[in-house]
Amino acid sequence: MTSHPQFRLWAAACSHVGTDLRASGRRSLAEAIRQSEEGGSEGGPPFDWDIALHLGDLSGSQTPPQDEEGREVVRQFAASRQHPREHFYNVAGNHDASGPGEPSQWWFRQWVDPTGEHPTYSGLDPTRRPYPIQGTWERYSFRVGNLLFLMMSDRNDGGPPVGRGPRGGYPAGAVTHETFEWWRRMVEGNRDAIIISTHHHMLRETTVASGPWEGFLKDEKGHWQSHYHGYFPDGAPEGASYLYFVGGQPNAHVFENYLAQNPGAIDLWLGAHTHTNPDDCTGGRSHIERKWDVTFINVAALSRHHGHKTTVPLSRLLTFVEGSSEVQVQCYLHSSDYAPQGWYERAERTVRLTKSFQY
Repeated sequence: MTSHPQFRLWAAACSHVGTDLRASGRRSLAEAIRQSEEGGSEGGPPFDWDIALHLGDLSGSQTPPQDEEGREVVRQFAASRQHPREHFYNVAGNHDASGPGEPSQWWFRQWVDPTGEHPTYSGLDPTRRPYPIQGTWERYSFRVGNLLFLMMSDRNDGGPPVGRGPRGGYPAGAVTHETFEWWRRMVEGNRDAIIISTHHHMLRETTVASGPWEGFLKDEKGHWQSHYHGYFPDGAPEGASYLYFVGGQPNAHVFENYLAQNPGAIDLWLGAHTHTNPDDCTGGRSHIERKWDVTFINVAALSRHHGHKTTVPLSRLLTFVEGSSEVQVQCYLHSSDYAPQGWYERAERTVRLTKSFQY
């Protein structure tokens, strides 16, 4: 890829391809890719991007995902005419997780396959990555100039309460203790970089509806009901909206505590998981907030039907400019359900970085 003065990062998540296919025949991921390259049928313009991050929940299955949906994910990535599969960088979300008794995260590793371990299934050739990765499917990094991406997959597998059961997305976020220690070492060993951390979930009380119990509403009898997320009493519902488990410990707060003690240690945290309209401020927080001198961005969902009570299909485009210590964050609406398809200017933000971007 040739150098140019701008680097454009398309950040999306929560395609839930199986859900949208069942509900309406909509190919959520493929449609968004085509809109980015060709424009949308409702007037949304095309836009340029260099690489894309998909931050989890390619599957829409409430039970552990299976091969049929994996094959569909591969087909939908192939909708791109301008970007090969290797231009998409992935982490696992809670719906992508394997179930109790299954090999750990087998579906994600086989069909999404960020490290190219299973090219026969995924079609991904790691040697064609524009920016090579270092690490494993569970945690890996890559660099774009002085941008350092730390990509962490959710570990919502293996049975409740930490992992999903035989049915249910089991929304509470999880990483292993080893992943946190890797993240800490990478942060402390790369003080010269603009660090972008990614996970399917946001951290606690950083963005819209990311606080304890904020995934649900109470009915007239005071009982919790599904809202942003499915309510599963044995799946740690308190933490359904954020990264709740670290190494099996509930409400671990280890990322939050580290950032509180080391303000500005990273520049950006990109996540998703909570699908909602771009103006929602549940909990007094919007999709883009600043805390501990870090900017947190919920990129939300590409799905139109999964979590239909709150879901609006949207994504984000982050534009880094050579020599600038600011990044422009734009919101693209992939349907006209909430506002006209295309750029939603009310949600646009300019975010400051700790240092200037350099290729």
